[in-house]
Amino acid sequence: MTTRELTTDILVVGAGLGGVAAALAAADRGANVILTEEFPWIGGQLTSQAVPPDEHPWVEEFGVTARYRALRDSIRDVYRRRYPLTDAARAREALNPGAGWVSKLCHEPRVAVGVLEEMLAPHRSSGRIRLLERTRPVAATVDGDRVTAVTLESVTGGERTTVTAPYVIDSTETGELLPLTGTEYVTGFESRAETGEPSAPDVAQPDNVQALSVCFVVEHVDGDHTIERPADYDFWRDYAPDAWQGERMLSWTAPNPRTLEMGTREFDPNPGDDALAVDADQSRNAGDHNLWLFRRIAARDLFADGFYASDICLVNWPSIDYFVAPVLDAPRETELERYDAARRLSLSMLYWMQTEAPRPDGGAGFPGLRLRPDVMGSDDGLAQAPYHRESRRIRALTTITENDVSYAVRGDAGATRYEESVGVGMYRIDLHPSTGGDTYIDVASTPFEIPLGALIPQRMTNLLAANKNIGTTHITNGCYRLHPVEWNIGEAAGHLAAFCTATGATPHAVHSDPAQLAAYQGELDAAGVERHWPDGRVYPY
Repeated sequence: MTTRELTTDILVVGAGLGGVAAALAAADRGANVILTEEFPWIGGQLTSQAVPPDEHPWVEEFGVTARYRALRDSIRDVYRRRYPLTDAARAREALNPGAGWVSKLCHEPRVAVGVLEEMLAPHRSSGRIRLLERTRPVAATVDGDRVTAVTLESVTGGERTTVTAPYVIDSTETGELLPLTGTEYVTGFESRAETGEPSAPDVAQPDNVQALSVCFVVEHVDGDHTIERPADYDFWRDYAPDAWQGERMLSWTAPNPRTLEMGTREFDPNPGDDALAVDADQSRNAGDHNLWLFRRIAARDLFADGFYASDICLVNWPSIDYFVAPVLDAPRETELERYDAARRLSLSMLYWMQTEAPRPDGGAGFPGLRLRPDVMGSDDGLAQAPYHRESRRIRALTTITENDVSYAVRGDAGATRYEESVGVGMYRIDLHPSTGGDTYIDVASTPFEIPLGALIPQRMTNLLAANKNIGTTHITNGCYRLHPVEWNIGEAAGHLAAFCTATGATPHAVHSDPAQLAAYQGELDAAGVERHWPDGRVYPY
């Protein structure tokens, strides 16, 4: 089989939120871009992984880039133009179509796919951006400290394409280019001796990685929609990990991430709540008391009678966290086997919900729960892609540690401020149970900045990180992994690659030369990238 050869200014591998943002920023700057994606939908955690946007409480006012705000506004605009909203819902400026408590903008993933495609469309029509769909990286060619080419393979037909580019951006979900290019990286827990972090262990644990999850959505309608009993249902039904303190994981019971005390949630489908009264602000209310409402992505009462037969509830709860074994750096066959195991865990949770779960009326099982493959864009009703909370991470010029963002450490002084800042973000340090047997680690943080050096490897000169693979630690990954932060990281990486393409500078030179750094940051400012929090205020939660 012959290999197709392509060239471009900038190769962006992975069309998640960081990858799309990088491609848009670079193309808007005048660079030619090839963007690649393994799964049917672009958008990563927002779409193919089906995770409603985890955002800070002030997202409607500040703390995101102009392009990210345009994405959010456009999603709402689709609902206003194309969906039969009630008059009250249509009039709501901060429309939350799902009225989920986890986010101020819960929505069906397909709507975001359409908006992202629309954002890319002009550049695709002009040829400025070329999207290579359903491909994944399998090899790379390196000359010293430079990546010269990346080979991609079709996941449907096996055909191969080799792309040569002066700049390569790794925006994959797990840092797939790092081992292929020989770029130095870290996985799992660093040691306290290396990072000085209060929450780090004494000894490094490279195989101790956060849980991944395979999400799905359900509605609750008349009839019996019970799925076939999963092959390993008995295993998962009886599974009681240490973090659950003797309780089974397939249940409504789970540890409180902040206190680690066991608590029992409720599950009450279509409760007839006041969807317009939902106040999705996790700094005031965690919002997970009734799991049906927590990540709801369609609230039927916000739409014309009968448009939705039921609310649509997204399942991304502790009970589907797969932390039995890591997938990072596992052989490909083993990696795929563990993805399959994670999918069976999710199906086992659904089967338990349909057949055994305690109901508010004292009965057991919700046979009316029905998967919605059409909503997920998949054949089986599960998300197209696993939701990875943690990636391989580059050995970066700047590494962000717990001591830079923790409110317990920083107090009212706020997070570390960087002259090299290329953006902002905010979220608690939120680590799910991990493959080493650890329970939640949940630490209050303070609004933080994204240092340019976190996107640049120490050695490789033309590879940039644009997802969860930046220079964080296992600990700080917990607050830098969320949707608007990933987008900002990608946008900054795309601008940098295009700036270097146009000026002949290198990323390392931009980082070290104040004049070049100021010129590059000026372009970020002009593009609406917020690099500092307003008035230097501190908003811990």
